Amino acid sequence: MQKGYTIIFKKSALKELLSLPNETIIAIEEKIDSLSYKPRPPGYKRLKGSVSDFRIRVGNYRVVYSITDNVLTVF
Repeated sequence: MQKGYTIIFKKSALKELLSLPNETIIAIEEKIDSLSYKPRPPGYKRLKGSVSDFRIRVGNYRVVYSITDNVLTVF
């Protein structure tokens, strides 16, 4: 079995996430959890001017994250 990436939330990202409705939090958490095994899922976009920063859409929201070695940081 493939070892997953470690996911780290910036404090500001966690605060923003927890301010959303519960259904939205669950959907976003599920998507972020899936990033630990597939950090470049279908529909991901690389942020312009960056090599390691990406975004994915979850409903009306965007999850911005960075990949460094085996660490995935959510902004």
